[in-house]
Amino acid sequence: MDLILLQKVTNLGNLGDKVKVKPGYGRNFLVPQGKAVPATAGNVAEFEAKRAEYEAKAKASLDGAEGRKARLEGTSVTIAANASTEGKLYGSVGPRDIADALTAAGTPVEKSEVVMGEGPLRNIGEYDVLVHLHADVETTVKVIVVAEAA
Repeated sequence: MDLILLQKVTNLGNLGDKVKVKPGYGRNFLVPQGKAVPATAGNVAEFEAKRAEYEAKAKASLDGAEGRKARLEGTSVTIAANASTEGKLYGSVGPRDIADALTAAGTPVEKSEVVMGEGPLRNIGEYDVLVHLHADVETTVKVIVVAEAA
């Protein structure tokens, strides 16, 4: 399936690239998310006519992500969770908890932007968590998990 990318897609291509992807990936993810359109002659002409508009939108998105990264640099959040005396959590701290804590601290972050490669946090302590704000912009924040005062 041939598509024209309307924005940068990690590990696939940049704005305006004509890419060949498997039909399911294009039909079920790229097109419904607005990241690409089928590479028909009409769509190619329409894209070229609106290229400046798409590039301005991409630049604004990148600038917004850079601004959010500057606010997140060096940020740390503390999350209180129910834990045993050995320091093992009775539940876990996941991306939603971290996103909510960062949003409460003043920088809005979506749950989908928090990347936890090793899974949810299950022990008290300090952790560095990756926040993926844009295809080109990511930063780490320090998450401190403490035992809840009983």
